[in-house]
Amino acid sequence: MEFMIEPLPIDVVHLMAAGEVIDSLSAVVRELVENALDAGATRIVISLWADQWRVRVSDNGAGMTLENLRQAARPHTTSKIRDRADLQNIRSLGFRGEALYSLAQLSQLEILSRPSSEMQGWRVAYDAQGEAAEIETVAIAPGTIITVDQLFETWATRRDALPSAAQQLKAVQTVIYRLALCHPQVTWQVQQGERDWISLWASRTAKQRLPQLVRGVQEAELHEISIASGNAVESSLYLLLGLPDRCHRRRPDWVNVAINGRLVHLPELEQTLLAGFRQTLPRDRYPVCFLHLHLLPQQIDWNRHPAKTEVYLHNLDYWQQHVSQAIEQALRLNPASIPEPLSSRRVGTVIKAAESGADYRVHRTIAPGEPLPSVLRAIAQVHNRYILAEHPSGMWLVEQHIAHERVLYEQICDRWQLLPLEPAIILNHLSQAQVEQLQHLGLVVELFGDQIWAVRSIPALLAQREDRVDALLELSLGGDLQTAQVATACRSAIRNGTPLTLTEMQTLLDQWQQTRNPRTCPHGRPIYLALEESALARFFRRHWVIGKSHGLE
Repeated sequence: MEFMIEPLPIDVVHLMAAGEVIDSLSAVVRELVENALDAGATRIVISLWADQWRVRVSDNGAGMTLENLRQAARPHTTSKIRDRADLQNIRSLGFRGEALYSLAQLSQLEILSRPSSEMQGWRVAYDAQGEAAEIETVAIAPGTIITVDQLFETWATRRDALPSAAQQLKAVQTVIYRLALCHPQVTWQVQQGERDWISLWASRTAKQRLPQLVRGVQEAELHEISIASGNAVESSLYLLLGLPDRCHRRRPDWVNVAINGRLVHLPELEQTLLAGFRQTLPRDRYPVCFLHLHLLPQQIDWNRHPAKTEVYLHNLDYWQQHVSQAIEQALRLNPASIPEPLSSRRVGTVIKAAESGADYRVHRTIAPGEPLPSVLRAIAQVHNRYILAEHPSGMWLVEQHIAHERVLYEQICDRWQLLPLEPAIILNHLSQAQVEQLQHLGLVVELFGDQIWAVRSIPALLAQREDRVDALLELSLGGDLQTAQVATACRSAIRNGTPLTLTEMQTLLDQWQQTRNPRTCPHGRPIYLALEESALARFFRRHWVIGKSHGLE
């Protein structure tokens, strides 16, 4: 079906937010690339001559007929909406019909285009009013080539106010990366003059695209999950996240939210993403995550800001809840997602001898719970610090203290409980800030004498501990309730150097696997090291032919 470019009715123009602002090279690239994506392009080539204020964008999209080319650069002309009702049913990246008209006013604009249904293409050059000034036939492949030359030539003050060329190119790169992440199926080629600059190959999902954009990120460090919404067939949620024990950053610069192919600024959902990683990352580190919502047009109001990066999202609470659930699901060690054993029997044979020496005694026990299905089987304890476990894909080393810390922390968060103390614990020489901190955490603290304080309640996990006094002093030194819960879990967890029996090791593994965030402790340290069977096979040269490895032919 061919869509015609037509002027918008004046009442629709008045209903729209202020038009597009072409104020930089990056804005030009954004507008032209969005048009290419709306045209169904799967390959986009961008050429930049920053010193000449020139941009060219080529695509293999649907192309335009001569009739459409005549209309394309006139004000408020578009093929994407027709009337005011269409403002509630926007399915394209652009819809206001002002970008090409603005470019015609600010530069020398030329478009070459050919629909796949026609044998020849057309070249049209436009004047400052967006009228076709030159028209001629050209031989080109199906698609569109738009050239913007001498940008801001008649607006010298705009040129003078722009950042340096290097900064503008950085902004262009950001625009391309943002759109490329949302459209991984598109191949991108970007050139500075005649020199190749950025090349991004087509990918099936953002999981394969993100490592092309972020240096140091590998596909194995990422996990993706897709969830169809229960309230609408056409609505879905895609979440890509860096596993917190492997992938995080110093700044929240890769916490991104997209809706229907465009990155947007939605602080509520961005905070939901950050909250989902709380107490899973090291201090002052931020997650790598990309949330892409595919929604019905009626659920979004794009007509909020000229750049269309700020939107009104209906049912925001509903999507916040679904995002939180998706993060929780993605961070779990889900047995259903574990592949079937490949050669785990061979791994068990190699290290079976370790089991015979695992008869240990324990000073601090782990309370057994109900038996749970486990993909890990405890085999031995290494240096009274690590649990060696057999896994369907190889072997895992699990650090016992921080694994238990994760278990206790989530139990404490779910069931934070203060018990009365009888007799009270006496603390000396507390500052007023320390007293207020303990009271802020809900503990009952009373003046008992000169610089003497009586603490009459305590977190349940600390109630029977011999180091209760030290624990209370630690809690008094600052932090919110969550910090106190982390400190309580850390102090209560089984210590490294404590021997465990096989039963106790298995109980800990079972409990740990069922936690919500099993990959890291509440301080952000990784809990386990995976030794994959495939890596073991390569190391031990199990692919060698025995005869040849012995020098026999």
